[in-house]
Amino acid sequence: MSGDADVRHFLEIDDLSPAELETVLDRAETYKQAQQQGEEHPDLDGQTLGMIFQKPSTRTRVSFETGMTQLGGHAVFLGEDDIQLGRGEPLKDTSRTLSRYVDAVMARVFKHENIEVFAEYASVPVVNGLTDDAHPCQTLADLLTIREEEGGFEDVSAAWIGDGNNVAQSFVLGCAIAGIDLTVATPEGYGIDDDVLAGARELGGDPTVTTDPVEAASDADVIYTDVWTSMGQEDEYDVRMEAFEGFQVRSELLEHAPDASVMHCLPAHRGEEITDDVIESDRSIVFDQAENRLHAQKALLSWLLE
Repeated sequence: MSGDADVRHFLEIDDLSPAELETVLDRAETYKQAQQQGEEHPDLDGQTLGMIFQKPSTRTRVSFETGMTQLGGHAVFLGEDDIQLGRGEPLKDTSRTLSRYVDAVMARVFKHENIEVFAEYASVPVVNGLTDDAHPCQTLADLLTIREEEGGFEDVSAAWIGDGNNVAQSFVLGCAIAGIDLTVATPEGYGIDDDVLAGARELGGDPTVTTDPVEAASDADVIYTDVWTSMGQEDEYDVRMEAFEGFQVRSELLEHAPDASVMHCLPAHRGEEITDDVIESDRSIVFDQAENRLHAQKALLSWLLE
């Protein structure tokens, strides 16, 4: 027996239409203002979020768990080795069982196909907390941060500089939905998947792809980077360090974008993809971006469960 076909899941950022994205971001802004003013907002009173983790986490775990508490609900941490999933229980069995206990599931896993299977058999909303292919929750926070910083998305230009990883791929799609003009600069062989670029164009975006970081950064409003070696790629470290030479976000690069804000999804490998002085500068909105994971995810959960 498969899951409920009428249940809304959030596995990719383009699971949201432009109107739905605006609704979620508006709600995130409302929650952020409420928290700053000390107002309670128990919109998920009595509800429970199951959180499955195959990968370690700081921001994802703490923001979801804190978010559910602030919404009046409860979150249960489920490490892979703490549940039968780590002992070989089929994903579909775990999914159907958890659906009988909790109101929603957030999963942070390796293979993207695993979260798709989980959602197929779930009868409650499933949220992608990160896979090897996508990180849509990060993109929600990114877009909220850009909207705050720029006052909206109209006439905003962004540059992604570095690896075409899961964060980059979700950001490409998110920029297409929001109408942000995006240029992506990656070394040869480390670019965005062709299917993702095609998907962005189907959404109305037209991302520019280059191997020149200066071209991407020039006159951008936002410059975004991430680690060059993600979890599970540690054996590629030396090769990647050589391939990404020249792609570091440093003060010299920012001279080509004098008004740009700098973003990084964290954790950062300071001194590799970004210099310490840049991430600590007044151009950095990295920690606003990190905070916005909390507000964006609260908005997403309440929207999915309403």
